[in-house]
Amino acid sequence: MEQLPSAASARSIKYGDLWVTVAVVAVVGMMIIPLPTWLLDLLLTFNITFSLTVLLVTMYVHQPLEISVFPSLLLIATLFRLALNVSSTRLILSQGDAGRVIAAFGQFVVGGNPVVGFIVFLILVVIQFIVITRGAERVAEVAARFTLDAMPGKQMSIDADLNAGIITEEEARARRREVRREADFYGAMDGASKFVKGDAIAGLIITVVNILGGFIIGALQGNMSLPEVLAHYTLLTVGDGLVSQLPALLISTATGIIVTRAASEGNLGEDLTQQIFTEPRVLWVAAALLTVLGLVPGLPHLAFLSLAALFAFLAWRLRPEAGPAVPEKTPARAKELEDMRRPEAVAALLPVDTLEVDLGYGLIGLADAEQGGDLLDRVVLLRRQLALELGLIVPTVRIRDNITLAPNTYVILLKGVEVARGEVLPGYYLAMGELKEGPAPGLPTREPAFGLPAWWVSAADKEKAERAGFTVVDPATVIATHLTEVIKAHADEILGRRELELMLDTLRKDNAVLVNEVIPGVVSALDLKKILGNLLHEGVSIRDLGTILETLGNFGRLTKDTDMLTEYVRQALGRQISRQLAPEKGPLIALTLDREVEEAIDKSLQRTEQGTYLALDPAQAERILANLKAQLQRLQPGEQPVVLCSPLVRFYFKRLTERVFPRLAVISYNELDPSLQVEVVGRVGLK
Repeated sequence: MEQLPSAASARSIKYGDLWVTVAVVAVVGMMIIPLPTWLLDLLLTFNITFSLTVLLVTMYVHQPLEISVFPSLLLIATLFRLALNVSSTRLILSQGDAGRVIAAFGQFVVGGNPVVGFIVFLILVVIQFIVITRGAERVAEVAARFTLDAMPGKQMSIDADLNAGIITEEEARARRREVRREADFYGAMDGASKFVKGDAIAGLIITVVNILGGFIIGALQGNMSLPEVLAHYTLLTVGDGLVSQLPALLISTATGIIVTRAASEGNLGEDLTQQIFTEPRVLWVAAALLTVLGLVPGLPHLAFLSLAALFAFLAWRLRPEAGPAVPEKTPARAKELEDMRRPEAVAALLPVDTLEVDLGYGLIGLADAEQGGDLLDRVVLLRRQLALELGLIVPTVRIRDNITLAPNTYVILLKGVEVARGEVLPGYYLAMGELKEGPAPGLPTREPAFGLPAWWVSAADKEKAERAGFTVVDPATVIATHLTEVIKAHADEILGRRELELMLDTLRKDNAVLVNEVIPGVVSALDLKKILGNLLHEGVSIRDLGTILETLGNFGRLTKDTDMLTEYVRQALGRQISRQLAPEKGPLIALTLDREVEEAIDKSLQRTEQGTYLALDPAQAERILANLKAQLQRLQPGEQPVVLCSPLVRFYFKRLTERVFPRLAVISYNELDPSLQVEVVGRVGLK
């Protein structure tokens, strides 16, 4: 059972923000209001204790985000330390006394020798400023840059895990939030590390100012001699510098630990012992080397031999037969293994996305809005466009990176299986058109959606290619166009029960009577899906779902053959179909079927309880296809003909020809709009 917080702890959490606000305001006030020496001693002691506490906290966190408030904490600690410097400087210069803590550091720590104290102070400043602070600053800068660069890949990895069912939607949101927090944290640490650097510089300047100011004040206003003034004020100033630099060194060390920690399952101490002292052979070699050095004349034998004995003992304790010195399984790993054993963990791997686009790492920028990529926006517009054109609700398209692909390659997958792939060049544009004369505008290639000849041109040559009459598009448009054509070609496979239910629910809001009467009373949902799939397979829009259901309601009681019902629906959508195929100018170019062809197809139909299928003699099928090919070759380039035939054989003639001529439209006479002008240019026969 989860333990509820006590009333006292609840009150402390409730008023914690108030205490922090008061503390920050008090720190600012310390820079203006003089402090008594006893209060300064208390605050200096608190500063050392607070800095040590922060250092210990950073050593025991597992991940940097567990102390995400650290950048703000670093600013407050730096401001507090500088406020103490201002208060101590005021007391040193005005009273010649800065309390017992500063005097103790000046007398006890450096032995009362200001020269030694000043040298120790300079060494601490050098260690903090040059070694720790600059290193932490560089690590924070690189970590921030790498974290921001890795965000698109992490986001797509989360989408991939969500799509595969490895994680839930709530877990995906939590992981995305974690990625954003990580980027914000390292970005804040990159800026906060500058506070430590500035604090070291300010401490050095304050020390020099205190010495010079104390010398001037003591020499002009005091009764001490010059050597006494120099010794007194230098001692106080060096003591003040040491009291300030010790907490600064602790805080800067904590900063370095935070920014250099990688994701782990233990704290710093656990990681060091597990990762350094886990190989006994290394310790045996170190012990042997120390033993050899301990036997060399002139070297301290006791020190080297003692360490050799210690390392040999550790190596013996860590030998394999003695068992591991640390647990092999951490609680987090044990829980992960336990979760993987559950049946639900395997079942979560089974779902497959309907549509996926895998990008090589060179194309990630096309999908990253922060890098100017708009591929995700284009996919959204693509789904709206297909909803208007085909009436199809396209499911969510998963876009993710794939390190196994070539950098500039993308792959389109349908239900986990690759159906298309292409290659684009980021930073270039694809120029499409007919090369009439002159040199090629760029690097030759093939447009991936239609296989047309094209050229990659640079941004500098883009306008030149447009003036030459080429159609120029960017890489994101190339991928979006290719994806659009893939969806159109496989629209019948993409239509699922979930999308169908959504379409029916939308129609039910306006015409509930029609939907409830037809589905499932006259036509089942599965048969409706098959009929709609037949229409989409030939590029017929199913947006007018009301007309489709009305037609099925009229003829669904006469036959349950979905192929026949598809033909009835096509006739009801005849105006839409014929207008979709008709050119903007001129008549509809058409080929007709010879009576012998229609009779051969009709006689070859085999009607069974499972449906009707075509069993045409292979020799006859070859002659029909050859004659159709000859008729198509007689047409002028650019002409897009249709094949006209009777309603009884239309469906089966389309199935016969679609493997050889997939883009050839086949319509029945009943689907023609009476107002449409038709020009018959040939007849397909058996000879």
